Amino acid sequence: MEEYRKIFVQRHGILRASTAIELGVPKHILYEMVKTGELVREAQGVYRLRETPMPGNPDLVNLSLRVPQAVFCLISALYFHELTTQIPHSVYFALPRGVKTPKISRPPIRVFHYSQESYHAGIVEHDLDGVKVRIYDREKTVADCFKFRQKVGMDVAIEAVRDYLRQPKVDVQKLLEYAKINRVEKVMRPYLEALL
Repeated sequence: MEEYRKIFVQRHGILRASTAIELGVPKHILYEMVKTGELVREAQGVYRLRETPMPGNPDLVNLSLRVPQAVFCLISALYFHELTTQIPHSVYFALPRGVKTPKISRPPIRVFHYSQESYHAGIVEHDLDGVKVRIYDREKTVADCFKFRQKVGMDVAIEAVRDYLRQPKVDVQKLLEYAKINRVEKVMRPYLEALL
């Protein structure tokens, strides 16, 4: 059992079941470790060593393990970057067009399918509780809010650009580049000019 525990310890105590199996933990051992209380089932297919503290961002960590292509966007990214007063009631993430939406009941999710160019632009990997979590950077998140203004609300997009401009180290040029990728430069520019 100790050698299987080490596999979890080397990965910050939390692993996807399929990854644990690839690393040499037999499926029946996983079930045995859960039965004995050695492992805690965090979410479907995600297990954590009991003595490992719960993740600080459990939804982002668990979904990153369950859906490796997920990039957190819109309200979830705004909340992460402290660019909104909105509290996300769902976890928002992007997938490339053509990738099926995963069947996940908990936590509630909202999935957005992006074109290849838009999907790949602005991804930043953050290490949260030892797990690589992909979140769009601040500028891409603001541009995305204008692109999906019908889904998140124009008030959210305006609040995002206003709060972004109040933060240190703004990069308006980068923001406009993402607006061009998202084809919302004409929509966003008047708000940007009014707030600058």
